[in-house]
Amino acid sequence: MLKRIILLILMIQSYFVFGQDIVTASDFFKKISERYGTVQDYQAQLNIVRNGVKMSGTVSYKTPDKLRIDFTEPRNQVLVSTGENLIIYIPKYSVIMRQALRKKSSAEIASLASKQGLDLLRRAYSVAYLRGPSPVALDDKNPEKVVWLKMTWRTADETFRELKIAVGQNNLIRRIEGTTVGYENLVFDFKDIKTNQGIPNSKFEYDSDGTANEINNFLFSPEE
Repeated sequence: MLKRIILLILMIQSYFVFGQDIVTASDFFKKISERYGTVQDYQAQLNIVRNGVKMSGTVSYKTPDKLRIDFTEPRNQVLVSTGENLIIYIPKYSVIMRQALRKKSSAEIASLASKQGLDLLRRAYSVAYLRGPSPVALDDKNPEKVVWLKMTWRTADETFRELKIAVGQNNLIRRIEGTTVGYENLVFDFKDIKTNQGIPNSKFEYDSDGTANEINNFLFSPEE
């Protein structure tokens, strides 16, 4: 018993001696959100894995709600969110799918990694360190140093039950691992991130060649 009391006293003393250097997971997450507050646009190489199925391409984002992914796998597939509309071109089937977006849906589509998206997460999820505040290797095959955060939903109204977010040394998101309501697993990898490139609004315009079939409002009625 005496040993336990002494150990407890030492732990308490260590807390007060070093406490000022301790950054809580919540404070660290706020710091990342503030970092994205300085980002007006970014471009990166994006790899997506959904239940073992891989997709890859170049993602372009412009605050507050413009997003474009030009896929190399599947080849020539395109996803664009203009803030008002979501457009998906699937060349394999020669189909263009258009969806008029509600304001909330627009924000969710464009929030893969943005201040708006992080602010939404901070309100909807509890945050903790996954492996402590010290940088660790991204994974067993990649020694790149990151800090891992774990986000757990506060209510069952969110898309993801749990998110694991790897933050690089540049304070930008390197990887997002999510588990959906239906227990699907998704991984988003961001590489070669370039910020504040002055991406023009025209980047997020998409005009078809007129040969593809079009399907409108395939997700929901915009009036709902």
